[in-house]
Amino acid sequence: MSLFSFIKEAGEKLFGHGTAQAATDPGAANAQAAAAIKTYIGAMKLSAENLAVAFDGAQSTVTVSGTAPDQETKEKILLCCGNVAGVAQVVDQLAVAAAAEAPRFYTVVRGDTLSRIAKESYGNANAYMRIFEANKPMLTHPDKIYPGQVLRIPSA
Repeated sequence: MSLFSFIKEAGEKLFGHGTAQAATDPGAANAQAAAAIKTYIGAMKLSAENLAVAFDGAQSTVTVSGTAPDQETKEKILLCCGNVAGVAQVVDQLAVAAAAEAPRFYTVVRGDTLSRIAKESYGNANAYMRIFEANKPMLTHPDKIYPGQVLRIPSA
């Protein structure tokens, strides 16, 4: 089990502002938020065997479990869970059917570009497409990254 931190205010707006905190039935709001995140994962064409997503609005935490087919899919599922407005951390309980190298993540800061991140990561700014491809379908264009977004950085 691993814990990944994210910037709570950054990310996809899958549920209404303060929905989980403001609802009269926090359990129902948490279940609704978890369902929205699970639907988002499916919309990104990602899947895992026995995928389960739980959301705790009081802690701003998503817990995800199941068995991903490979490390890349696991990392993308974790990013889908964490790059959601209102989520501060993701508890990773995902197993991987085919074991691989541990993930490397990068949190985007103001002024970052994929080229700059590629230069830092690989020593070559022109390797930005490697990062872009590794983060599809969450990224739709190389220029559309935002501060607080967490990206997967594939090994060199």
